[in-house]
Amino acid sequence: MKKFSTEHEWIEVDGEIGTVGISAYAIEQLGDITFFELPELDSEVSAEDSVAFIESVKAASDIYTPMSGTIIEANEALLDKPELLNQDPYKNWIYKMTITDESELESLMDEEAYNEYIQSL
Repeated sequence: MKKFSTEHEWIEVDGEIGTVGISAYAIEQLGDITFFELPELDSEVSAEDSVAFIESVKAASDIYTPMSGTIIEANEALLDKPELLNQDPYKNWIYKMTITDESELESLMDEEAYNEYIQSL
């Protein structure tokens, strides 16, 4: 099950591994993605740290990590084809991380709560 942050990132946790991407709402707000900077592998991060950078035809934005942990893999296909995020932001993840504090999941929203949140924006 995906959980969402107020910064519009999602995370899907399987055991100790979290797969992270950005929401369809974020993609809708950004428009066509033109450039992507991936997070640094093996970097230790805390929840809400800026870990990557994205540019689109409308704006430039940081990507924040929804949980604390260590970056273990980055989706390098996004470097050559950043538009993959526009095609399917839930299939085309940005990075994977090991999770160091599972209790942080409790502060994230499920899909229903996230949809209510974006309706209030």
